[in-house]
Amino acid sequence: MEDISPQWRMAIDLERCIGCHACSVACKVENQVELGHFRTKVYYHDQGEFPHTQRSFLPALCMQCADAPCIKACPTHSIEKGKDGIVRINVDTCDTWGSCVTACPYGALHIDPVQWVADKCDFCSHRLEQAMQPACVEACPTGVLVFGDISDAASPVAQFYQKRGAELASLKPEQATQPQVLYRGLDRVAPRTIETKLPHGRNHDPHSYEIDTWAELGTPT
Repeated sequence: MEDISPQWRMAIDLERCIGCHACSVACKVENQVELGHFRTKVYYHDQGEFPHTQRSFLPALCMQCADAPCIKACPTHSIEKGKDGIVRINVDTCDTWGSCVTACPYGALHIDPVQWVADKCDFCSHRLEQAMQPACVEACPTGVLVFGDISDAASPVAQFYQKRGAELASLKPEQATQPQVLYRGLDRVAPRTIETKLPHGRNHDPHSYEIDTWAELGTPT
């Protein structure tokens, strides 16, 4: 009998996000991500003027791109996309050149300053092997992160796609990377401009929350 791999996918429902950072904190703890570096980060965007203001949130992680720039950029072929759809780093052959970090348009990669290897989200593959959910999915209190095997019609993500598929969109579509993490609520819940906060060619900045939109609110910096 043919061994059929699951096809792991994630959908992010921005209508449910409250910006609590449970996902990014759970990710750091589970994967021992060093201070100042991120596998997962939640961005803010403030709009309007008091008293008519609104804050939008954007959880960001590796997009597990079908046409991943990091794979093309790696000179040692240490990054591969598995049959299950997850882009993973082979730490045994990684030379920490950093070309993968530079190539990513989503700020998803960094060089671990302790282990000295490239690092990024892999949907907590070690947890998937134990039939567990990624740490971020398990920690989210409002069901923002919908995850599962898209080839299993009964999985949460397959059912979400069936119900909300027409509402899903990718970040930075002009990059043509074919992201496998899609969002519901771009434009409607969060302004499309919020995606510009994701840095191209470097990891997420630890000092990039709402402070960089104070000028839009007319608040002195």
